[in-house]
Amino acid sequence: MHANRRELVAAFAALGLAPAIAVRAAAQAAPAGVKLGKPEPFSWDTLQSRAESLARRPYRPQAKVEAAAAIDYDAVGTIRYRDDQTLAGGIRLFPLGRYAPNPVGIHIVEGGTARTVPFSPSLFTAEAGHAPPLGIAGFRAMTADGKSDWLAFQGASYFRTAGAQDQYGLSARGIAIDTGIDGREEFPAFTDFWIERTGAQSYTVYALLDGPSVTGAYRIESAKDADGVEQRISAVLFFRRDVERLGIAPATSMFWYGEGNRAGGSDWRPEIHDSDGLALLTGAGERLWRPLVNPPRPTLDSFADTNPRGFGLLQRDQAFDHYQDDGAFYDRRANLWVQPQGDWGRGQVMLYAFPTNSETVDNIVAFWNPADAPKAGQKQQFDYRLSWGSTDPTIVPAAAHAVDSWTGAAGRPGAEPTPGARKVVVDFIGPVLAGLDRQSGVTAEIGVSRGKLLTQAAYPVVGQANRWRVTADIAPEGQGPADVRLFLKRGDTALTETVLMPVFLP
Repeated sequence: MHANRRELVAAFAALGLAPAIAVRAAAQAAPAGVKLGKPEPFSWDTLQSRAESLARRPYRPQAKVEAAAAIDYDAVGTIRYRDDQTLAGGIRLFPLGRYAPNPVGIHIVEGGTARTVPFSPSLFTAEAGHAPPLGIAGFRAMTADGKSDWLAFQGASYFRTAGAQDQYGLSARGIAIDTGIDGREEFPAFTDFWIERTGAQSYTVYALLDGPSVTGAYRIESAKDADGVEQRISAVLFFRRDVERLGIAPATSMFWYGEGNRAGGSDWRPEIHDSDGLALLTGAGERLWRPLVNPPRPTLDSFADTNPRGFGLLQRDQAFDHYQDDGAFYDRRANLWVQPQGDWGRGQVMLYAFPTNSETVDNIVAFWNPADAPKAGQKQQFDYRLSWGSTDPTIVPAAAHAVDSWTGAAGRPGAEPTPGARKVVVDFIGPVLAGLDRQSGVTAEIGVSRGKLLTQAAYPVVGQANRWRVTADIAPEGQGPADVRLFLKRGDTALTETVLMPVFLP
């Protein structure tokens, strides 16, 4: 499973790190140089019918161009889509390569009809001495000035946007199947795309999904503005066979190390991660924050809920000096916030993580898992919104939020560490904490599962406005992890969001 994930991540890495290519602004209609196929009627209803019909047939793996294996990461960067072939006012195509060897169908929609974009090597330019282009692997949407891209689809059902700061980071997926079940995870693929321009910086992308267990019709409405990118998604799914663990609205990210576990990184940079926490807004209105960790072994956390209001992987820490990276710009990575539309019922948000020692491997996946596993022959529909931006949607003045978390040796500083235990430290900040001191009756509410709470303390951080710190020594059972749940309160009133932290013994 990890090898497949590495290939997909490497393919997406090329999107953000390839040299920027200046392009001319293109007209709404296809330029004369692109010879499109004949017009065919197209609609959202016909795409759903196509997906349903496909689900009744045996699965056939997506075609693969074997020669693409010779086009490695560096070589694929030498194959560039020609600026005078830009489609639909800003769409440019990706070539096949080692990490994206499966051709996809591209169709341009206008006025209720679709026209296929046939592959031709003349769509691309290739540097002398390098492999020629072999096919179309995906596409991206260019910004208005043509100097960068803000939306990209490539590899299985992966897609992402550059958020509000023109910087790619984490990815979304159309669907996750059996994630975290050893040897059984599937990567259904978007095999065909129908692209309709709806505004100067907006597109509706229709996509056909196909995989061993499921087919699907997707409508993804995407619009860019100064605050980032908003997407409205409708996914209509048809199941070929039973699925044990269905993942809806999955987000995939990378967490190597942060301020709480710098010993886990060998690089000189202080922190390296695309996201630093999972945020949840439950159906009951509770705000939860789960700091991400690079675990010593694969882990799967579940957060049961009914009709969740939102969840997502966020990069709360956006201070450049915390990363010191002026190439990858981890301080500019977007947040990805999922807002379910309609009644999603009972289920759980799941967070899967596995160990990594590299920034090129996405090791974090978060998704909604419905309580009722789908059965062969069933049809299901999920509608939701994705918000890609730099603003944290979970921060409200009425409750402080976590800004830093650490783990370390348990016990008093300078004394011998407490054996079999770890210290947890969490800092909260927010205007609700203004003016509160040690005599204000503020305490920490701490609960521990699979472990024991040994000591705890809560106090304002000296010299820091509206900032409080919670410390606790935790003794996990066995090798852990212990699950710690904590927040600040005053009397019966919660002052902060709830932080959920796993505690591992070294």
